[in-house]
Amino acid sequence: MNNRITWFMAVNTIVLLLLVIVTLYPFLYMLAVSVSKDIYVMKGEVWLWPKGFNLEMYRMVLNDPRISTAYVNTILYTVVGTCVALAVTSLGGYAISKREMWGSKAFMMLIVFTMFFSGGMIPTFLVVKGVGLMDSFWAMVLPGAVSTWNLIIMRTFFQAFPTELEESGRIDGLSEFGIFLRIVLPLSKAVLATIGLFYAVGIWNNFYQALLYLRDSDLYPLQVVLRNIVLAGQINNGDVTSVGGDQLIVEESLKFTTILVSTLPILLVYPFIQKYFVKGVMIGSVKG
Repeated sequence: MNNRITWFMAVNTIVLLLLVIVTLYPFLYMLAVSVSKDIYVMKGEVWLWPKGFNLEMYRMVLNDPRISTAYVNTILYTVVGTCVALAVTSLGGYAISKREMWGSKAFMMLIVFTMFFSGGMIPTFLVVKGVGLMDSFWAMVLPGAVSTWNLIIMRTFFQAFPTELEESGRIDGLSEFGIFLRIVLPLSKAVLATIGLFYAVGIWNNFYQALLYLRDSDLYPLQVVLRNIVLAGQINNGDVTSVGGDQLIVEESLKFTTILVSTLPILLVYPFIQKYFVKGVMIGSVKG
């Protein structure tokens, strides 16, 4: 076995290390600022290591009664929305992957058309309002239930599915839905995990849709509530504000704390589905 280090391996290692540094640096800097004492943050003395360890910003953000409600809302939106999106996308992708289905090419052309031409914000808003979804739980779930790109990836994956397995299911008396439910889905964990992650991240970070369709503050997701907290912590000069007389809130610390509070939970999901991630994307992108 040849263990000699080549130029390609050396350059590749250096590039990957630089990529890791560039990726981790913002998080380390935000973490250091968010747990540092306000005086050091205002002086600009905090870099990658906190100075004057202080968790006051986290106490302030997490003790806000709006945060707990927003967390529950966001978790519900993410779980329900991801399940609905996966159900619709997998069923649609499986259907249009069958070339023998009547009109499959026409359906595919219509789906691809929506990638380049959309209805726009105002028509979409009018549709959501017209069907009675405004200011409701489903306003955060149904309008984004299908992503054209994810549907195409799912369809490409199902096109490469072995037809022999489906034929064996038909011999055993299964219907098309039975084949999909009992044979296809159990063997599609990789692509389901990958597409599910895409949907979950999108719904978790869904900010614009909440501003458009929600008016009740009890339905706000985490991103909107944290935005309101950041705006409430700002004053005219944009640097600091006071709470309760002596307590100072540095805008930079508050901003970084809210970013970490909203980002870390969804990042913790990645390690559990990492083994499916690359495999799912590659399988869904091999065949055209």
